Amino acid sequence: MKLVVAIIKPFKLEEVREALTDIGVQGLTVSEVKGYGRQSGHTEVYRGAEYVVNFVPKVKLEIGIPDEDVSKVLETLESTAKTGKIGDGKIFVMDVEQALRIRTGETGEEAL
Repeated sequence: MKLVVAIIKPFKLEEVREALTDIGVQGLTVSEVKGYGRQSGHTEVYRGAEYVVNFVPKVKLEIGIPDEDVSKVLETLESTAKTGKIGDGKIFVMDVEQALRIRTGETGEEAL
């Protein structure tokens, strides 16, 4: 099993969710987060005053999937979350040692 963590632009969330549902992803967790990458934030002007935004608002998706679905999920995330501009985000894939569905007691991939 794998845990895919994707950091994307907030306005892409619904499009990404629909695309993941279309390929069979049954659930995901969404968190509103802030951070920065290579761009180290940006400068904005508000009421004539310029100020630096060090942390850019993003959305973090966490998706538990079977090993065989990794490439399909990565391709879907990349194609739907991409705008071609700075700050499109990152995707991380991590191994999951165990999963447990609390309600039913199912373990492993059955818990996904």
